[in-house]
Amino acid sequence: MTDDVLIERPQDYPGVQVIRFNRPAKKNAITRAMYAKMANALTVAGTDDAVRVTVFLGTEGCFSAGNDMADFMAFAVGGTMGQEVLDFLRALAGAAKPVVSGVDGLAIGIGTTIHLHCDLTIASARSVFKTPFVDLALVPEAASSLIVPRIAGHQRAFALLAAGQPFTAEEAQEAGLIWRIAGADAIEEEVLALAANLARKPPEALRIARRLIRGDRSDVLARIEEEAEHFAAQLKSAEARAAFEAFMRR
Repeated sequence: MTDDVLIERPQDYPGVQVIRFNRPAKKNAITRAMYAKMANALTVAGTDDAVRVTVFLGTEGCFSAGNDMADFMAFAVGGTMGQEVLDFLRALAGAAKPVVSGVDGLAIGIGTTIHLHCDLTIASARSVFKTPFVDLALVPEAASSLIVPRIAGHQRAFALLAAGQPFTAEEAQEAGLIWRIAGADAIEEEVLALAANLARKPPEALRIARRLIRGDRSDVLARIEEEAEHFAAQLKSAEARAAFEAFMRR
């Protein structure tokens, strides 16, 4: 298993599992092995009574730059989004227990859309959220094409997902994409304290409340599959190959 993502259970925060991106030299770009490890951690958390909340964290100044481009090129050759990616998205969207995230700095592509499935997200003021799917001749993923219009409206959704416009932390908060903004030096402590507080709550009551708030997830899971089909088709397209080649020449 890769060490580019770490699965931790900090002793000072009982009931909390941390999924921590640990590839700062590559701006925490996510590989297939990282997706597989994260999917497994979410699956284990769903049935392990010792885990009541899962937390996503990045490194200083960077949550994640999105998918690893070498994997993207491999996906393009194979014409598929990648089973590891889909397994992770399904596990994230269907997570049975609360998911919390902390963002400091760069949050690109899946580095943004992960938070759409989190129950609470705290970001630093210097965080930037951007989804350059169309710029790479691709389409939105992680059911973002369904979730963002619901919570932010058509204009903001189009700006983020189609026009590829970056959102500041303040703009993301106004759009309902994140909950709070905090100082960069306080993100991890605040997120872990928040998660620990959730972990202390009566678990069955919290589970029911969360299910009622989130509603039926079948449409979200169906949209993940629909987006994946379009994503795979676009990966094989001439315009995607041209976009990837242009990106790699930068």
